[in-house]
Amino acid sequence: MRQWSLVIFILAAVTDWYDGWIARRWGYVTRWGTFFDPLADKILTSAALIAYVYLGLVEAWMVWIIVIRDIIITLLRSFSEYKGKFVATSYLAKVKTFVQFVVIYYLLILYVANITPLLQENFGELIQALLNYSLVYSMMIIVTILTLWTGISYFIFNWTSIKELYESADKKTQAD
Repeated sequence: MRQWSLVIFILAAVTDWYDGWIARRWGYVTRWGTFFDPLADKILTSAALIAYVYLGLVEAWMVWIIVIRDIIITLLRSFSEYKGKFVATSYLAKVKTFVQFVVIYYLLILYVANITPLLQENFGELIQALLNYSLVYSMMIIVTILTLWTGISYFIFNWTSIKELYESADKKTQAD
């Protein structure tokens, strides 16, 4: 039954990639897509990481940093775009997302392999070595540091825009 988690996660990721490819290939870029595509990525990664906390594969504090950063940045980007200010995703933020997905797939594949009797019987020691706590912890530290760094750099590089958005929201509140 748990093997279905791998199938469902891969299906979700493939459909997300395909949707993005179609949008870029034929220019089907919409405001909804611009908002919902990154949101879907955040939901997908957050759900997987929270599940890993539940399974005891990763530390909760790391996942909370990642999830909270993603929520804050998504809300700020959404508000910016709502106000007509486009905020580009940095190259490092794209690298962060890629590394997150690598770690998520790594853990998902190994976890499913670890509970699959045939694979456990033939590759149990290798799977256990690859699921070693220190190795997984190190990978998650890298993801957490990248997440923090890209969150901080988002504020640094977009400070002027964020300040303008805050001031315009403050003026609207005072006018009301």
